[in-house]
Amino acid sequence: MRPTLRALTTTVTTAVAVTAALAVAPPAAAGPPPPGPAARVEVEVPGPEYGGAAGSGRVTVPAAGAGRAQGRLSEAARGLDGEVVRLVDNGPSADRLDVVVVGDGYTAAELEKFHADARQKWEEVTAVEPYTTYRNLFNVWAVDAVSQDSGVSGDPGKDVVRATALGSSFWCDGIERLLCVDQAKVDSYVARAPQADLVLVLANSTKYGGAGYNEASPTLGYEGISTVSSGHPKSGQIAVHETGHSLGKLADEYFYADYPGYEQYTGPEPGESNISVLTADALAAQRAKWYRWLGEPSPDGGTVGAYEGGGYYVKGLFRPSDNSMMRSLGKPFNPPGVEAMIAGFHRHARTATALTPTDRVLRPGATARVGVPRLAGADGRQLTVRWFLDGRELTWFAGRDRVRVGELTVWLLDHREHRLTARVNDATSAVRDPQVAASLTSSAGWRVRL
Repeated sequence: MRPTLRALTTTVTTAVAVTAALAVAPPAAAGPPPPGPAARVEVEVPGPEYGGAAGSGRVTVPAAGAGRAQGRLSEAARGLDGEVVRLVDNGPSADRLDVVVVGDGYTAAELEKFHADARQKWEEVTAVEPYTTYRNLFNVWAVDAVSQDSGVSGDPGKDVVRATALGSSFWCDGIERLLCVDQAKVDSYVARAPQADLVLVLANSTKYGGAGYNEASPTLGYEGISTVSSGHPKSGQIAVHETGHSLGKLADEYFYADYPGYEQYTGPEPGESNISVLTADALAAQRAKWYRWLGEPSPDGGTVGAYEGGGYYVKGLFRPSDNSMMRSLGKPFNPPGVEAMIAGFHRHARTATALTPTDRVLRPGATARVGVPRLAGADGRQLTVRWFLDGRELTWFAGRDRVRVGELTVWLLDHREHRLTARVNDATSAVRDPQVAASLTSSAGWRVRL
């Protein structure tokens, strides 16, 4: 089994040698042209630094950001620009959820600081469940974006303007804590990583702020961009909250007084899984949304029910618990939120990796090996492995990560080709929706013959 990494202190931190395929890969600007200067995009605004809410609603901002254009780099700096660094390697990109971290406002002399900041931020993210339990389903890549100036625009004051690789700037749309970027420039760096499912932009700053770009990329396929300051103690929480939107497809559970009509929601049933127009009794009667969790304890306090207020409205919408990560920074996800996040993890990560090639028939001397990531939860629970031959379960091989073809002799007396399959399942009690549970199984298969 391929070794996995349980702590960032043991991750590989040397720069990855860029493969020939990456070396010739077209820049992100290839394909559809970048949005024009007038294009705008919706982002979530983080809540006030000393307030209770995780966010402050949504605004539209220029897709090209508000920062100053990057100046010309020296030849030495250009040579470092765009290098890819492997921070966490837990398996093939095709089978893992790949997080790409890009820094802004780091000069060529500050790239090691960027790498250290990126590791620290990932530690903060994986300190929150369910990231903690599933941390080995992730790969993390850092892409070095070399800036002409150190720091970003708008820090410490509105009048400060710096030339940086991604054009990061506070005071976006006139909001001091809103940290915007040039999306086309971000994509030009993200495209250098082997794969991207989620993007984190770290601004070289200790100022409070960030933004959630929570629409999936139509060209690179990642779920969204979270922008945060590298040095602020709440920035990891901002990043986790934003991934609740992008990965978990969760709605905000706070209300926002500046949102139009915030006093009363009068629209249809929302599509997100964690807000509803239905009361607890109605959820139970209609077997809707989080009804399976009603009455269960919630780690953010109290029990799961239907608490009025959410989706930016004071009344008319209900949320699953009194408080949670989707309402306040520093709170855990409630059970329906955890379930949605696990579903998001498995949408991108496979738990069964064929370590023995699958493109040839395996004979008696061969061994079928499957790689299975270890879970890191406090309860010690692990993924389950089951083996099947032509659909029939071989129960005595349960839990093994390899099977020798010679062990199958008793079933292969016909000298014909058969199918050997390893199925890896995440039988977590944190998922109660049967449709979600059905998505938590991955498999690897081989053709075998005596």
